[in-house]
Amino acid sequence: MLYKQINFINEETAKYHIRNFIEEDSPNGDVTGDSIFDGSELSKAQVYCKSDTVLAGVGLIKLFFEEDTSVNEIFKDGDKLNVGSVIAEINGKTSTILKMERLFLNLLQRMCGIAYNTSKMVEIAKPFNVEVLDTRKTTPGLRMFEKYSVFAGGGTNHRYDLSSGILIKDNHIAASGGISNALKKVKSKVSGLPIEIEIDTFSQLEEALSEGVDALLLDNFSPDDTKKAVSLIRSSPNGEKIYVESSGGIDLSNINSYVVTGINAVSSGAITHSVSSADISLDFKY
Repeated sequence: MLYKQINFINEETAKYHIRNFIEEDSPNGDVTGDSIFDGSELSKAQVYCKSDTVLAGVGLIKLFFEEDTSVNEIFKDGDKLNVGSVIAEINGKTSTILKMERLFLNLLQRMCGIAYNTSKMVEIAKPFNVEVLDTRKTTPGLRMFEKYSVFAGGGTNHRYDLSSGILIKDNHIAASGGISNALKKVKSKVSGLPIEIEIDTFSQLEEALSEGVDALLLDNFSPDDTKKAVSLIRSSPNGEKIYVESSGGIDLSNINSYVVTGINAVSSGAITHSVSSADISLDFKY
């Protein structure tokens, strides 16, 4: 792929977000737990799966706690988990575990849901050497966590943000007066970044190929039209080097029809914006 992969989570950045999560959830402490427990009570808890999933974010659990709480990670990110799998064990103050329980479970469940959904698409695409890409259709504030989850599920990260690469989309083309105009302006001002153009029609495809680009995004092309487009691209000068991506409503229901067309990748907003969170719970053990 053209872009840097989110293959780890920066702890300092994660801690910044977690502090905000905690402030949102308990601005004046946990009035229930703090009323019942005085801080001297200690407990052991297990985090476990109630649904099959793929693990993503286990290393974040410890970041919700101070040093007086120990977190034993039993599995690692990317592992496939079955119902009943114990992900981690936590030992520490009862009141602290209760205060953080819902917060880290919410994040872990979402991340695992994304990783699991991604892994299902990757299973279909991998035999055809097709990558499964994410998009910028992420939850505001959670992009790092969600894109990392795609990576943990075996997927490939598209550009992280608007600063990471040039993707000339339909509205850029319309507002600038066409592909050629947009490309000329980009090439005159930016260098060293990959250039990708979103293509909606065959006439746009011909124009883009005449100008020269690193990658083409075939947006809302049917599988049959995708095959035709790939044939045109590969037969053009340097066409074998152009990275071809299909996008537009691609998910588990139709990915099979696209992976056989000769493309390099499918991009899917569904793997981040339309997932069901994994069912993960925490129980105290005595």
